[in-house]
Amino acid sequence: MLKQYETVFITTPVLSDSQMKEAVAKYIKLIKDNGGEIVYEEDWGLKTLAYPIQHKTSGFYYLIQFQADPSFLSTLETMYKRDEQILRFLTVALDKHALEYAEKRRAGKAAKAAEAKAAEEPKAEEAPKTE
Repeated sequence: MLKQYETVFITTPVLSDSQMKEAVAKYIKLIKDNGGEIVYEEDWGLKTLAYPIQHKTSGFYYLIQFQADPSFLSTLETMYKRDEQILRFLTVALDKHALEYAEKRRAGKAAKAAEAKAAEEPKAEEAPKTE
């Protein structure tokens, strides 16, 4: 039976944008290859850390919400520990309340994105026509 999980990991800030995308793709592929299903993913970007980790004061945060077999977690966490690019990680199982909260959060983000897009469209239509 698949359970719902959420994992957040912090990568070293010295990665380029493409290296960060490769690291994320590697973990998404790992989840999918082991029978998991990606529900949601979100790039939180470069953030300042509360305290230095390995002499670094910032890191790239990335969140992945997925469904997987509980036995897969040990594999995922072993891969995180072996990866030198990962500074910290946290994986939690989501209960019904956390799932509800995550869905509301996603719906709120989608509504804000749609609102911002709708606000930009009228501006494009108001542009003067050149003949």
